[in-house]
Amino acid sequence: MPDNRLYGDLAYLWPIVSPPEEYAVEAKYLRQILEDKLRPGQHSILELGVGGGHILSHLSSQYRATAVDISPTMLALSQKLNPTVEHHLGDIRSVRLSRIFRAVLIHDAIIYMLTEQDLRAAFATARAHLGSGGVLIVAPDWFTETFGGTTVLHWIRQSGDMEVTFIEYLHDPNPNDTMLESMFFFIINQQGQTIIEQDRHVTGLFPMDTWFRLLSEAGFVTERVTFQTYDGGYGGNLLVGVLP
Repeated sequence: MPDNRLYGDLAYLWPIVSPPEEYAVEAKYLRQILEDKLRPGQHSILELGVGGGHILSHLSSQYRATAVDISPTMLALSQKLNPTVEHHLGDIRSVRLSRIFRAVLIHDAIIYMLTEQDLRAAFATARAHLGSGGVLIVAPDWFTETFGGTTVLHWIRQSGDMEVTFIEYLHDPNPNDTMLESMFFFIINQQGQTIIEQDRHVTGLFPMDTWFRLLSEAGFVTERVTFQTYDGGYGGNLLVGVLP
């Protein structure tokens, strides 16, 4: 997994530029899927790559949740936001908790799988934590078919006396591989001072058929659920796999 500043020394900016309340709509779809596949109930769920815990904050009161992340700094943010959730440090490609859950979620973290081998490993981790009838939900930002090319996203957020302007430059430097590159810029204004921080992220980009093929190889019967995309056209896709 990459060593990104946003998940290290700049992690304090994450709740500002991407606050938990902005995940409410997507969390509603997740709840609907879980209720449809598992029926209503306080089921056990595992989120792999929980990050700051923003999506989980909308689910933790209804489910018995456990969370895993590779970044100690992000894990600490999630623990603060989700104090009733059990947290573990680990890589979603290899972590094994020796427990079975009714559902596994892999939200933003799935985009950091850069190769088919990475995706296989993540799906194997999910499979190892699910029993018969278990549900896996993953949320890729893009498929090869839906990525529209070079994109610039930007927005401004306020937190107390701090104003943060976030800019993302997203492009595909090599269309022949399975990776995208994002440059993040943070313009931080506080108490009359301006600081500019920069971070680079490399994420995966795969054809839709690759996702379905690898999920099938891992034993899942999979369907695609769509909803309204976020600003800039990313997101709006959930792949829902069920173990027969």
